[in-house]
Amino acid sequence: MPADQIHLVRHGEVFNPQGVLYGRLEGYGLSDLGRLMAQSAADDLAARGRTVSAIVASPLQRTRQSAEPIEQAFGLEASIDERIIEPENRFEGKKMRGPESALRDVRNWAFLVNPWEPSWGEPFGSIAGRMLLAIEDAWRAADGGDVVLVSHQLPIWMVHRRLAGRSLAHDPRRRRCALSSITTLERRPQSGAGRFVEVGYVDPASGLQAQATDVGAV
Repeated sequence: MPADQIHLVRHGEVFNPQGVLYGRLEGYGLSDLGRLMAQSAADDLAARGRTVSAIVASPLQRTRQSAEPIEQAFGLEASIDERIIEPENRFEGKKMRGPESALRDVRNWAFLVNPWEPSWGEPFGSIAGRMLLAIEDAWRAADGGDVVLVSHQLPIWMVHRRLAGRSLAHDPRRRRCALSSITTLERRPQSGAGRFVEVGYVDPASGLQAQATDVGAV
């Protein structure tokens, strides 16, 4: 029996005192605040009173740590799926804001020639495609109940836009995918060949967002 719902959970705040775009770099785990955020997401899922049959996480440290309170809440161990990882980015390790922003360095301008693809990293279509394949496989592999996928802002936002039928090109500053937010999907037979549809979005860590630093992907 496939899953009832798929919950896409973004990781919590990352400890990043240098304020760089961390991307896939190693050594970027959750801050103390990020752990509280991750706990807020776990508490929200537990309070729904729904059965969770599987948890899947991106292989990066921040997502594995964000999965931990969900594992504890449901007595499950998360599996790892490389397909829900953060995309590669040519600006990894660089600051993207302020006077030291990589965007001010003319040597980086060649990476900005096509923001609609984007030219600085993995194409949006590739991100959406691998995410939806991972979601499909997680849905089919479930023995009923819900499945939680702990991923990253841009991959989750690509799923949102693809399912909404919108262009994948977008303004990164306008993504609705807060730290430790939960985007919920269902498979609806009436939605055309049994497509997934988005049925909910919540921000359980909203009370902590004002204290957080969010350096997501560009």
